[in-house]
Amino acid sequence: MTTPDTPASGRVPFNDLGRSALMDTLRAAVDEVVTAGDFVHGRAIGSFERQFAAYNGTAHCVGTSSGTSALQCALAAVGCGPEDEVVTVSATFVATAAAIVHTGASPVFVDIDPATRTVRPDQVRAAISARTRAIVPVHLYGHPADPQELSAIGAEHGIPVVVDASHAHGATWYDGPAAVHADVSCFSFYPSKNLGAFGDAGALVTDDADIARRARALRDHGREDGEVVAAGHNWRMDTVQAAVLGAKLPHLDEWIELRRRAADGYRRLLEGTGLTLPAVAAGAGHAYHLYVVRHPERDVLQAELARHGIDTRIHYPRAVHDLRPFRAFRTAPEGLPETEALARQCLSLPLFPGLTDEDLDAVARAVRAALRTVGKRAAASAGPADGAVPAHPYRPTATARN
Repeated sequence: MTTPDTPASGRVPFNDLGRSALMDTLRAAVDEVVTAGDFVHGRAIGSFERQFAAYNGTAHCVGTSSGTSALQCALAAVGCGPEDEVVTVSATFVATAAAIVHTGASPVFVDIDPATRTVRPDQVRAAISARTRAIVPVHLYGHPADPQELSAIGAEHGIPVVVDASHAHGATWYDGPAAVHADVSCFSFYPSKNLGAFGDAGALVTDDADIARRARALRDHGREDGEVVAAGHNWRMDTVQAAVLGAKLPHLDEWIELRRRAADGYRRLLEGTGLTLPAVAAGAGHAYHLYVVRHPERDVLQAELARHGIDTRIHYPRAVHDLRPFRAFRTAPEGLPETEALARQCLSLPLFPGLTDEDLDAVARAVRAALRTVGKRAAASAGPADGAVPAHPYRPTATARN
């Protein structure tokens, strides 16, 4: 007989991309591209772009080869270049900052709100200088950074807001898509995302026809109406990925609802355990790409959960400003204490649409058991007996790629 504190048996994966009832539909979509042979500039690309623009409440969508290229393309399209600064966060995947650097601009890192894990608008305002060319908030883990406040700051200073929404397919702000409040929103369709391709793909959405026109040229070697108008790149989305995404998009809202139900289940099962659970700001519709908890003994907790068969990840173990290529760039004068604390403490629990109630129960039982071990180790380290040999410190068992 089990109790709520009984360790989990079996294994709960972090994600399971194979739990899909759509495989026949997806195979048919790919077969159609193969039969037509339109692998580049194919019909499925325009179809998906129209669908995804409508889904986000925007006039334009430009498909790209990845989320990173979408962000770099958007920044180039709004005019970022050498000598410019871009205000952003360090609590993100490294691609956010790398895309800025690749335009020739310099990232300026500001801190996050500890509850929502997204950028603090007051720090954005304080970081703006005469060199600021863009603001790049990140909808981290699927929680939208306050899009109305950030849009107002951008409008006040005449600075475009280019959102990294790679985690936030389906995120909303009050009654509508979060994307409608930004000048540009950039998405990744990496396979594990809420809307995932069969490889790398991305897109940007915007209401600005000029930004969309420049982005379309930049993604295709700078070509526009048969003329080369800029030194562009090969950032095109391939037709197979567009076909897959077009087949999946009608199911995205259903999948996000399943993610939200799983998050509600975690909240119900894990309240009072000592973990810091995700908070949701008023008006925010969290897309729950990830369910990220915090604990000061994160590495011990992760190792214990692995021992109980629970697969977890760390998004992300190092703040970007602490990575070697980015240490020279400017940060807020008071530093980034909340960003650094999140990097030390964050742990992503399993979350995907196929997660069952039994999976949630197994994770919760394992968490409670693991936290008991964490508590015992903390007590032992506070006062070891004479002659006791300290245990070797735990190391993180799994970090996240994207």
